[in-house]
Amino acid sequence: MPRTKGARLPREFYAQPALDLAIQLPGTILTRRVDGELRRARLIEVEAYLGPKDLASHSSKGRTARTEVMFGPPGHAYVYFIYGMHFMLNIVAGVKGDAEALLVRGAEPLDGWDVDLSGPGRVARAFGVTRADNGLDLTGEDLFLVDDPAYEPRIVRRKRVGVDYARHWKDRLLRFIDAKNPDAQKLRY
Repeated sequence: MPRTKGARLPREFYAQPALDLAIQLPGTILTRRVDGELRRARLIEVEAYLGPKDLASHSSKGRTARTEVMFGPPGHAYVYFIYGMHFMLNIVAGVKGDAEALLVRGAEPLDGWDVDLSGPGRVARAFGVTRADNGLDLTGEDLFLVDDPAYEPRIVRRKRVGVDYARHWKDRLLRFIDAKNPDAQKLRY
């Protein structure tokens, strides 16, 4: 896919396996207007969930009302509520039926925006993400990602956190972090 600075990422971008998408998402810019204010942040950490075979993925429990969005077409938001406190923003990847997704775990605020985006709950809260955004088309006008081909992240892979129940899947290197970004040092592990 040719990369154009400032171009909104099209559906085809998301229609690739989660592992491939995970390498390309850090460095892109999450964008949304909240309360009349344009908010932008560069993604610096995502975590891949590889469909029903991945025991840490919600889709490993099968197709349910909760996971239906994950089984749908790529480029949509999968949003869920966790610990009775936080919404989590995920990006559906692959092709319809794969149920792969990437959790947005951390970002760098841009344009002088002073906010802590050092965890997935913080990112979702700062962008006003709620359960109402579950299934939102990320190629639309509301919440979307923009390419920045001039920025080249340095990707490192780490183990996922908080998935000890996932047996051998807990040790897979499925967190993708832009180690070049100074805000990566603030990320909570």
